[in-house]
Amino acid sequence: MPVAAYYRDLQNCRSGPISWSHSARFKTALRLTGRGVRRLLDYGCGDGTFLEMASERCDHVVGADLADDLIRNCRERLERFDNLQFFNVAELTSPEHDHSYDLVTCMETLEHCVPPVAERVLCDLKRLVAPDGRVIISVPIETGPIFPIKFLLRKIAGWQGIGHYRHYENYKVGDALKMLVAGEHTNVERPVYGEPGHEFYTHYGFNWRAFRLRVLEKFTIVETRFSPISLLGGWFNSQAWFVCRPRTT
Repeated sequence: MPVAAYYRDLQNCRSGPISWSHSARFKTALRLTGRGVRRLLDYGCGDGTFLEMASERCDHVVGADLADDLIRNCRERLERFDNLQFFNVAELTSPEHDHSYDLVTCMETLEHCVPPVAERVLCDLKRLVAPDGRVIISVPIETGPIFPIKFLLRKIAGWQGIGHYRHYENYKVGDALKMLVAGEHTNVERPVYGEPGHEFYTHYGFNWRAFRLRVLEKFTIVETRFSPISLLGGWFNSQAWFVCRPRTT
């Protein structure tokens, strides 16, 4: 699946549950964004799908990602939006970006980051958001009763040849049992992929409850939400959302 079409294609893929889950994720992101935002930054913007949706709600919207070819593609496809800009993440080190965004979002990104990179991203989010601004982080729920359901749906999608699901890993029995009963201190060893300096995780072994503790080291979490059906909490949902404020101490 071409990177530039990744998020859009997931919303329209042949798997109804996967399509519904990803569509609900963007609807949740828009609800949490609200309206009248002056400056919005989406850190790990992917193909720009969310920013395209959010552009009418904000005065100025910025997308940032790692790959230069992805950023070029976003600029070309979305050049019709006068209030939308794209940068490589490395360009955000410029002082003009420090504490200049009313809202910073980081969705479905941090679960793929090895610990040193995750720490760097969280520090970036803290540096980029305005002192009175908000940070919204979403991560997948891979633990508890939803774990076997998501595992089966991904395996079926893989058998159907849908996108990256063809490469979805099998769990070791012991790791699968840990994921079913995981609490905030449960640790599952996660396989690392990629070349040195570009290491990354898949979803294997990701524990959203444990990661929430890492977020609390940098931010005050004022609200935890879930999607696609918020009332079901962290047990039968696909994503967890942390609505954060920068710590003052």
